[in-house]
Amino acid sequence: MLQSTNPPTRSGGQILVDQLLIHGADTAYCVPGESYLEVLDALHDVKDRFTLINARHEAGAADMAEAHGKLTGKPGICMVTRGPGACHAAIGVHIAQQDSTPMILLVGQIARGTTDREAFQEVDYRAMFGPIAKWATQIDDPRRIPEYMARAFRVATSGRPGPVVVALPEDMLTECVSVADARPYTATGAGITPENLEAVKAELMTAKRPLLLVGGSGWDDAAAAAITRFAEANNIPATCSFRRQDIIDNLSPAYAGDFGTSTGPTLYKHLEEADLLVVIGARLGEMTTRTYTSLDAPNPGIRLVHIHPDADEIGRVYSPDLGLACTPAVIAAALEDCDLGKADAWADWCATLHGDYLADSEAPNGGEWALDMGVALAQIRDELPDDVVVTMDAGNHNGWAQRFLRFGRPGRVLGSTCGAMGYSVPAAVAASISNPERLVLSFVGDGGFLMSGNELATAAQYGGKPVVLLFNNGIYGTIRMHQERDHPERVSGTTLQNQDFCRMAEGLGCHAERVTRTEDFAAALTRARESGRPAVLELVTDPEQISTRTTISALRRAAKARQTS
Repeated sequence: MLQSTNPPTRSGGQILVDQLLIHGADTAYCVPGESYLEVLDALHDVKDRFTLINARHEAGAADMAEAHGKLTGKPGICMVTRGPGACHAAIGVHIAQQDSTPMILLVGQIARGTTDREAFQEVDYRAMFGPIAKWATQIDDPRRIPEYMARAFRVATSGRPGPVVVALPEDMLTECVSVADARPYTATGAGITPENLEAVKAELMTAKRPLLLVGGSGWDDAAAAAITRFAEANNIPATCSFRRQDIIDNLSPAYAGDFGTSTGPTLYKHLEEADLLVVIGARLGEMTTRTYTSLDAPNPGIRLVHIHPDADEIGRVYSPDLGLACTPAVIAAALEDCDLGKADAWADWCATLHGDYLADSEAPNGGEWALDMGVALAQIRDELPDDVVVTMDAGNHNGWAQRFLRFGRPGRVLGSTCGAMGYSVPAAVAASISNPERLVLSFVGDGGFLMSGNELATAAQYGGKPVVLLFNNGIYGTIRMHQERDHPERVSGTTLQNQDFCRMAEGLGCHAERVTRTEDFAAALTRARESGRPAVLELVTDPEQISTRTTISALRRAAKARQTS
């Protein structure tokens, strides 16, 4: 497809589609719009090589593209129209930025000759997306489409991956020009020198209680396996950052849990006991550091080695003793076969942390609640396929999955680290459409489902079969928990009066069941998996059981005790 001489005359829309194919894209998620009709028309000619999935809402399309980027490591492609379409898609861009996910959002734009007149649906996308995208730009000359798109793919995947937004004026897309195609892009990643590797090993050799923390993006299956082998061979306890629990097999003797919203209470204590923290890939953001309190800033109070693909992230909050710009895959491969000779010295330390993780993830006794999802998930977790994909929304209901399921490659966890409600269902739809035979479980609350549950119609249209576990407790649970903690018994704005979720799901083409008892969950899940359709299990849980670790009554008692002390 590369043209060196006499390139053909093509419309801007055709040139754009040719660049997508050159750079290896084979799928895009969209809501169609008149502002990019030429792109849609050009895609009609390549239906044998490119799949276009039309979502029901631009936020859903953007979330699907972001999930695609997480699963494949290649930029997820989203196409939306100007103005409201781009505004709806902004949440997906924000997720991709905070999750370091490669993504390209293509936005139809007003005609070039009407700029700055507040034309119909006019928005300056450089200004709008500049603060939340890795790069936001507009292509005004169709001759430069190959140049801009090659750069877009490189920016999205190089260094710390992230989202790129490209605005496409509609008259630019119809203009016909002769221009050569770009070469297929290659991502640029930071590496490691022998001296750097020896410095990392030297830091570890001086430690009595080292702790490994892995996270961020860029972990393929091989890198995850390599860092796991390194941790196991040397008895270094390994933890994961928020919603990255699939990097280390949770049943590995080195696994010690995750730093996020469901962290075991003993893990923070062990962090205080550690004398060296080696961070690979994670940014050390707010969720992973318990709002920047588990480590002091800028001096963390512990020897810190921070390895991240973007040099600008190193020292952004915490000043490390050793900072290296390196991708997770490169450092994992370099460490994989390293024997530091201290496995015996660290054996008890490693065993203690793994034992505490196992103890915290054991099923609760049960019996107090009609439907106890801790018990229910513990009963079925060992029966789930090794490659199960679990998608998570925002909300306390995720605590059940994060605490009681087991994760590890080739299984995947897809969750928004920026806490976006409405993410789980579109992410599950994208994951299931890409591989309908793979089990995909979506964890979502009643509030989050009503934001994007309509995307199950997309799954039904394209043959996806996700199983949605819909936690219905009639409240915005996380906010109610915070409300009861700070303002006990002063409920305001957090009650939901829900409708018939099963009838809604059936109307979208799904298998649906309502589950109210722990003992009924496993059989209902089996029926959902065997239905051959998208499925929704409405899980009616007691709002009193506000999280995996506390109740509303306990929060009220604690708040009142603080008020009287």
